[in-house]
Amino acid sequence: MSREPNEQLISLMAEARVSNKGLAKRMRDLAGQRGVELGTTHVSVQRWRDGAGIQPRTAALMADALSTKLRRKITPTDLGFFGEQRPAETQPLAYPGSLSDALTTLDGLTDEPLAASATSGLLVAEGDLSAAVLSWMVSRPDGLSAPREGVRRVGLRDVLAVRTAADMFMRLDFLYGGGHGHKALRHYFRHEVLPLLSASYSEKVGTALFSAAAEISQLLGWTAYDSGNHRLAHRYLISTLRLTQVIGDRAFGARVLANLSHQANYLGEHNQAVQLARAAAEGARSRATPRAMSMFVAMEARALSNSGDAPGAGRAMNEAERHFERAGTADDPEWLSYFDSAELMGEFCHCFRDLKHRREAVEHAQRAVDDTDPQYARTLEFCRMVLAQSQLLNGELETAATTAMLAVDGGDTLQSARFQRYVTDFQTEINTYVGNRVVVEFNEHVQQALARLDDE
Repeated sequence: MSREPNEQLISLMAEARVSNKGLAKRMRDLAGQRGVELGTTHVSVQRWRDGAGIQPRTAALMADALSTKLRRKITPTDLGFFGEQRPAETQPLAYPGSLSDALTTLDGLTDEPLAASATSGLLVAEGDLSAAVLSWMVSRPDGLSAPREGVRRVGLRDVLAVRTAADMFMRLDFLYGGGHGHKALRHYFRHEVLPLLSASYSEKVGTALFSAAAEISQLLGWTAYDSGNHRLAHRYLISTLRLTQVIGDRAFGARVLANLSHQANYLGEHNQAVQLARAAAEGARSRATPRAMSMFVAMEARALSNSGDAPGAGRAMNEAERHFERAGTADDPEWLSYFDSAELMGEFCHCFRDLKHRREAVEHAQRAVDDTDPQYARTLEFCRMVLAQSQLLNGELETAATTAMLAVDGGDTLQSARFQRYVTDFQTEINTYVGNRVVVEFNEHVQQALARLDDE
């Protein structure tokens, strides 16, 4: 959708004789003096001049910076902000209507650290999410803008750098959890990736560029989810979904929906998780490889298992397995390389645990633990915790505690709210054996692990 330029901001900047870069620097300097991290750039300022929304905290910093320059009090309202629009924090989590809206939202999100507004629930209306999914399902590719003269030209070398960064940050995420690299990733996304999307490129380069940018944006959402900031994660993922529409990347858009399904299931929104997983499978059915389809259907199985639908979960697991048996018959995208047989066993062991199928849960969890590559450290420790829970279901108290202690030791470098919940959930379950020596020893082991982290 088109916007009207923010004439009030443009006028005050002209009066202050400050450029986009100059105002961005003044805002960053002022934020630094107040102990606040701010990633504002000249690109951000230009978007605000063009009429984009702004975070209230950022608007206040801009007003204070211009107040100092003009030697009189300037308010966010004087700058044309929040007169008739709601502050960004209260805006609905809607599917961006245009690429410009998506880029503006993503630029604003990179101002938000993980700790800000972290919530245990998603707090998003069912209608908003359904509308976003429908918008993506019926969308047509926007197409890329024609190359422009006098604007930075992006080449395949730039795209390769972004893909390399995406791979590096994904490895860090698997090894150390979402909290480890998120700050550096959002800085990279804002300063290195977003400016490229507003530059000039050929159709071949532009297609590769938007694909790589979506990988980075998706990872920002995933790391926020793993760190426990679910609202931030959701906003990143919905905006990433909009990025995939630009070049019609249905397979990666479906991956984003699968991530949203994973998050909804984690938060107990099982029906929503089922619908999102099915939308992923249906939305990419003509484009997705068998390996991708296996992943999408496995997400459906996870949600159905968590909701207690054993027949539906069994059907979905069988379908996921059938897709995976054909995984070698098509060339998979690089982002799907992690989804191997061990990963599928990991999904299934969660299903059998939730269904309380004790023998199958132990069998699949043990296979997942045995086969998971150590480079996927977080996945390995998740599966160990599921194995411990499954052993506990079988009444194997000491074995379960030993397995869980191995997971705690292996996961002590993970900055992952999800892994912490796996541990606390197991503590709740094992503490039903009140007064047992094994339970006391396990709880002490967890406390010692936490103490080691505090010392370090």
